[in-house]
Amino acid sequence: MYLTPEIKKDIFREYGKSETNTASIEGQVALFTYRIQHLTEHVKRNHKDLATERSLVRLVGKRRKLLDYLKRKDIERYRTVIKQLNLRK
Repeated sequence: MYLTPEIKKDIFREYGKSETNTASIEGQVALFTYRIQHLTEHVKRNHKDLATERSLVRLVGKRRKLLDYLKRKDIERYRTVIKQLNLRK
């Protein structure tokens, strides 16, 4: 399995405020980014897997909504998350 509880804790510890605070926007965006990267590689190898491709598109939309919310509420936190995760070129 690609997403174990230990990996989740590491992601929330690094990007969120603590490993138990799973509601932090930064932690959720980081988790979605990890999942998106994994699904992107899967879709590249299995181009006929349309269910996974649809899931990938939905996940990208969820991340986009969270980032838009963060941008409206606190632009500095938004810029920090974007820089940490290398989401913009």
